[in-house]
Amino acid sequence: MSLARRGVMKHFGLVPVLLLLIFASLSSDEGVRAEEPTCSKSVPKIDTKLPLVFCDDFEGGSIDRWELSDPKAWRLAKVDGNSVFEQFQASKVENPVRSPFNRALIKDVKVGSFVLDVKLQSTIKDYGHRDMCLFFGYQDPSHMYYVHLGKKTDDHANQIFIVNNAPRTKISLTTTPGTDWTDNWHHARIVRDVESGSIEVFFDDMSKPAMTAKDKTFVVGQVGAGTFDDTGRVDAVYLFGDKK
Repeated sequence: MSLARRGVMKHFGLVPVLLLLIFASLSSDEGVRAEEPTCSKSVPKIDTKLPLVFCDDFEGGSIDRWELSDPKAWRLAKVDGNSVFEQFQASKVENPVRSPFNRALIKDVKVGSFVLDVKLQSTIKDYGHRDMCLFFGYQDPSHMYYVHLGKKTDDHANQIFIVNNAPRTKISLTTTPGTDWTDNWHHARIVRDVESGSIEVFFDDMSKPAMTAKDKTFVVGQVGAGTFDDTGRVDAVYLFGDKK
């Protein structure tokens, strides 16, 4: 024991000093924990060294942590007793350039490299461009990346896109013939590395990317989900990332 600590204990007594040290330790731990998101369900095991910076399963009864392109198009809903985040109608917004209208972005969180893990359910009647979208590197309505998970692939569907003050432009290097939407819930993930520019998108099969791209235009931004002009539901959102 240091001479300084012995002096403090001699002056104040052993018990008060021990209580003071315990209180300081707890306060320090709480300060660390305050930076970590609280998740009501088990965090998925994902092969990444990035820390968990956000999670939401919507069981808390609030969507205050989300920034919406049209708040009137989104709501909390109960599906089979489970709380979910639902975009139940098309957003009535006008974008500066051609890009998805229905956006729900994680508020006040910007990341560089990241892994986004999320459950999605399309609620629109089946058709060729049936879709849901994932957003990342979001700066503003004219500058972002997004993944269009579309039923059938063409130059404007089922691709990775960049919006850079111009209508969306396809940047996919690889994709699939289409995203196999059903009325059930599906598992989606984006893995983004800003150093290499690598973008990998997974859908249901987490062992092989459904889409890939490489781009370094936007290295930091917000992340979120939605649709281009359809409807859908979001649940179990986990974001691991290099928070900026």
